[in-house]
Amino acid sequence: MGILLEPFQFEFFRNGTLAAVLVGGLCGLIGVYIVLRGMSYIGHGLSHAIFGGAVVAYVAAWNFYIAAGLWGFLAAVLINRTVRRTKISADAAIGVITTASFAIGVALISRYRHFTRNFDAALFGNILGVSQEDVWVVVGVTLMVGIVVFFAYKHLLFTTFDPEVAHIYGVKTEWIDTLFALMLAAALIASMQILGVTLIAAALVIPAITARLLTDSFNRMIVLSTIIGAASGLLGMYVSYFADVASGATIVLLQAMLFAVVLAVTSLQKRAARRLMHTHV
Repeated sequence: MGILLEPFQFEFFRNGTLAAVLVGGLCGLIGVYIVLRGMSYIGHGLSHAIFGGAVVAYVAAWNFYIAAGLWGFLAAVLINRTVRRTKISADAAIGVITTASFAIGVALISRYRHFTRNFDAALFGNILGVSQEDVWVVVGVTLMVGIVVFFAYKHLLFTTFDPEVAHIYGVKTEWIDTLFALMLAAALIASMQILGVTLIAAALVIPAITARLLTDSFNRMIVLSTIIGAASGLLGMYVSYFADVASGATIVLLQAMLFAVVLAVTSLQKRAARRLMHTHV
């Protein structure tokens, strides 16, 4: 028991663990909507777009959370508007807009080389750098997303599965998409310090697709995905502490391992069910 409590004597581990659990659950929750909308690539793209905003914020001496959050939100809105008003596909719009934003960040880093190291955490995550302020940001974003999902649950559900029919029935799908873009941008900003730009997309997608393998119910999928994300955040922190491995990579690897196990088990169950059907026939 003592070895399990040992890491909690350090403030960085307490802060990091709380943030990792909340971020894991938050990504698991939002990831359900991303996977069911067929937008898995947007998490990867927006995280890179936000990196560009983070660099701009640093150069201009603006508040990181406000500047990077607005940058990511505007990028998401621009993607939605581009897809709606042109013949450009969603993946193409994401690729162009988010890559251009990331390129802005890289260009500025190459111009102002003296702060290059400060963005290692943004790219790969840095649990040692999680401060009390970061924890409060994660708590605030988690509460905000939870409240929005609770009150806009039916509209989000309707827009996710059939946006055209939802629009016919009076749902303001453009506003719902804008609201979702704001939630996603906020979640990515909150997750950046823990997971890093390079791993956020995996944390958004893996818990959701794992939950999808386990259930066909949308409600249960949300619950399972949130639990998987939060649990992997907690366990990942422990493993990263004792193995001295990056926390973000550890969390994502645990999620990937769970996905592989669930995929193998469900595949075996389906094969067994098919064989049983053939024997009865």
